[in-house]
Amino acid sequence: MSKRDFLLEIGLEELPARFVTNSINQFKEKIETWLREERLNYDTISAFATPRRLAILVEGLDESQPDIEEEAKGPAKKIAYDGDGNWSKAAQGFARGQGVATDDLFFKEVKGVEYIFANKFVAGKKTVDLLPTMKELILSLHFPKNMRWGSNDLRFARPIRWLVAMYGDEIIPFSITGITSGNKTTGHRFLGNEIELKTPNDYVVSLLGEYVIANPDERKRAIRNQIESMTEGNGWVVPIDEDLLEEVTHLVEYPTALSGSFDEDFLKLPKEVLITSMKEHQRYFPVQDENGDLLPYFITVRNGDHQHLENVSKGNEKVLRARLSDAAFFYHEDQKLDIKDALQRLEQIVYHEELGSVGDKVRRVSQIVAKLSEQLQVNSTTLQTANRIAEIGKFDLVTQMVNEFPELQGRMGEVYAELAGESKEVSKGIHEQYKPRFAGDTSPSTLAGTIVSVAEKLDTIVTCFAIGLIPTGSQDPYALRRQAAGVVQMLHDHKLEITLQQLLKITLGIAEGRKLLKRDSEEIEKELFDFFRLRVRALLQDQGVQYDIIDAVLVEEIGHLPTVIQKAKVITEKRGDVAFKKVVEALSRVTNIAKKADGGKAIDSSLFEKEEEEALFKHYEELKVQVEVALEKGDASSAFEALASSEPVINRYFDNIMVMSENEQVRANRLAQMDELAKVIHTFAQFQNIVFA
Repeated sequence: MSKRDFLLEIGLEELPARFVTNSINQFKEKIETWLREERLNYDTISAFATPRRLAILVEGLDESQPDIEEEAKGPAKKIAYDGDGNWSKAAQGFARGQGVATDDLFFKEVKGVEYIFANKFVAGKKTVDLLPTMKELILSLHFPKNMRWGSNDLRFARPIRWLVAMYGDEIIPFSITGITSGNKTTGHRFLGNEIELKTPNDYVVSLLGEYVIANPDERKRAIRNQIESMTEGNGWVVPIDEDLLEEVTHLVEYPTALSGSFDEDFLKLPKEVLITSMKEHQRYFPVQDENGDLLPYFITVRNGDHQHLENVSKGNEKVLRARLSDAAFFYHEDQKLDIKDALQRLEQIVYHEELGSVGDKVRRVSQIVAKLSEQLQVNSTTLQTANRIAEIGKFDLVTQMVNEFPELQGRMGEVYAELAGESKEVSKGIHEQYKPRFAGDTSPSTLAGTIVSVAEKLDTIVTCFAIGLIPTGSQDPYALRRQAAGVVQMLHDHKLEITLQQLLKITLGIAEGRKLLKRDSEEIEKELFDFFRLRVRALLQDQGVQYDIIDAVLVEEIGHLPTVIQKAKVITEKRGDVAFKKVVEALSRVTNIAKKADGGKAIDSSLFEKEEEEALFKHYEELKVQVEVALEKGDASSAFEALASSEPVINRYFDNIMVMSENEQVRANRLAQMDELAKVIHTFAQFQNIVFA
């Protein structure tokens, strides 16, 4: 079959850098899906993206769909004939619908019933006739934010300025907002010219000739290589932030790296202030020496060639100088602010209209910290440190530096607190109360900082749930999922001797005491537990635990999180043992039949009729203590071994005892025995959820 290449390009006003990756991936996926649904074969598909264009090149695209023959199923045989033995109207209608004569119909049996069938021939359509529907595919793209322009009704990420749609040397015609597709694209906004393409394969080379590197991976590679070349020539160290590199890649079409410098006096500012000013506000790469200390230089990337780089460098230096001058001013002015005065100003900052001021939040967090510290039985030094962190931890929110650079919240609190004479532990805790900030971030390094961080996040989550601000779908404006994951991570990392249930009850109690609950507390607690349960599940998945083992260990009461993780590890390790399946089957027999028990009924040993009942009861009493003691110590391995020792006792019991006795009292007593033993088993896991191949 003949093949041709196909090119589809959307030319746009500059897209925000954060839109580009998702947009081009979405564009490619849509075209791949369309090609698959239209039964069009091709050799390769490539995606290209710059701030001003999204493009897909399909190489070796068949010129038509393949012809297909398929069987179409019609009515049952009993209604295919009329009373005279002729084809019924139903059969005739089916034949017409399939484009065949009634003589071509035949019968086949399906599940014991005969139906009429027809062999239907579907001629493949020409690709050139199908491609104009690409217009609808373009219109189906979605973006984080859309806009309208001119008098057009279309909402799109940015105004469309040109369209290229070529199949071989043939233009595929359609138009969007008055822009008609053609074979002309545009080079670099300032350095390039309009390009008339002869074939789709000319696309990449032609753009390069007009100062556009269409492949984002090649642009990223070029930026990285240029930065590395500059560092080697100057003896610099530039740790490349991958997120910043990704953003810069999508800000330029023809990258050229250059360096600049700033006054060494600015190095007296905290390192984070300089880095934030360069990275977050100017998209510059900071420069360090071999010891990791900042040097008074930066590297930036120009969207253009090497002409007049000295002037570009001076312009960037001027902008950065103004930024750093402002930062230096804020830094010195903030040091005049007394912490007590700063705390008073927190009363004027609204945290949430239904939850009060930031000052109110500070008081709630302080209460939670006190309760957690008591529960964890921390020493007096840790308690004093945690209380102080909670008390002054938000004071930097009223500083000029944090107002200008919100990313420095916590870090500036650490710096200013230490300058004001606070201990290093308290100062560090002010910064670490926000950790972990994101997936992969570390937990706070100290116990005091961890307690405050847990309290701060729990207050945010619980009070949001209390007033109905619960994440739905992809909507999570207060980042409650991330904060809940942070709490789970800290419980794991620091092996805190407290359960999620205890944490939620403490925090809910404080919120209820301040009359913040807008709904029933039990309902809120259940929703919160389910919410945290999903975060624990995610943690176990990240550690490679299989889904059925996760279902087994996430019992109704999660309990001590590090112990839950140990349980999962023990089951994962034991799963390959031959004896493991027998143990699980025995324990599951107990838990499955225990579901028939009324619950709450005490075991009456006087109703035992056989020695196997006595033996199981004696084993149960010993097992209950062994499992409880082992789990309290966090020794999941010993707890499992104790349960595993039950296998022969349980099997002997079931081999000789009929639990569902005709005697009502005996039956109820045996079910009570199963119920009590099941409770012990469930303190470790719900073994019936484990799946065997």
